[in-house]
Amino acid sequence: MPKIAYLKNEVEIPEDVNVEVEGKVVRVRGQLGMVERDFSHIHNVLIEKADNKVIIEVWFPTKRERSLINTIASHIRNAIVGVQRGYRYKMKVVYAHFPMSLKVDEKNNMVIIENFLGSRDKRYAKILPGVKVKVQKDEVIVEGIDIDAVGQTAANIHLATHLTGKRRLSPHGREGGPGILDGIYVYAKEHMK
Repeated sequence: MPKIAYLKNEVEIPEDVNVEVEGKVVRVRGQLGMVERDFSHIHNVLIEKADNKVIIEVWFPTKRERSLINTIASHIRNAIVGVQRGYRYKMKVVYAHFPMSLKVDEKNNMVIIENFLGSRDKRYAKILPGVKVKVQKDEVIVEGIDIDAVGQTAANIHLATHLTGKRRLSPHGREGGPGILDGIYVYAKEHMK
């Protein structure tokens, strides 16, 4: 494969979105709020704003740097969509016999899961900053403008009820193998607007 001397990727900035670039820190502001991405850990990549575009460029890129400029562009595009439309993950609470109860503790930024497989122990899932979690009967709605924070919060909620390793034994001593489907699962990803 021939050596490439210069590579760049451009991200269009919509009219209703303001993007600031300071070194390798990109701030995207829109009608729903502000998302900041810090790419200072990535070397040899230049990020700059020109007219209504964010330009990501690299000179004499390695194979890793070629993929990195596309990743950076995707992060910026996701931030633009986030401040314009937001992100919403819908999760379903699934149980066969023991009904789980969920509470959102906004003070401590936690989701508290009780009665999972009939256990008296409470399970906790961390809510990341900038994310709102609502519980409606057997449905959990996770919303925010930062796709990384929304996705990680949904993953935290799912993993709090995920049976692996030593936690695979149910409270009654039975193994919770493939027959146990109880948990909280993502079933839809959409935009808030």
